[in-house]
Amino acid sequence: MVKFLVGGKGEGKTKKLIEMANTDVKDAHGHVVYIDDDNRHIYDLHYDVRFVDTTDYPLSNYRELVGFIYGILSQDGDIEKIYLDGIYNLVKTLENEDLIKLTNKLKSMSEKYSVEFIIAATADKDALPDDIKELLI
Repeated sequence: MVKFLVGGKGEGKTKKLIEMANTDVKDAHGHVVYIDDDNRHIYDLHYDVRFVDTTDYPLSNYRELVGFIYGILSQDGDIEKIYLDGIYNLVKTLENEDLIKLTNKLKSMSEKYSVEFIIAATADKDALPDDIKELLI
């Protein structure tokens, strides 16, 4: 399953994402991963949430992000949820067409590995492709 949390800058998406991760880690039977483009929120997360800072791993397109996630999954078969905070900050070039391709790839990964993806994005809901609007929370 892939879900999107979308809104404007400063609307509290990251705060909500952190709350969701902290709640989920308490009830999870597997592991919870939180991927961000910096480490500002590392201390806001429960210590059982695996925090991944992509600062040292610049991801220039959605394919590189998919490979990055495959690397994380290959090291831990017990991952239950992966939170991606600020998708447009994580991936430097991400057009609507690429966002749809990324979402479709994450859906197939979700089914194969039983992992749920929750993605936060600073974007106008009306400007998103219809395929993405269906996945909004």
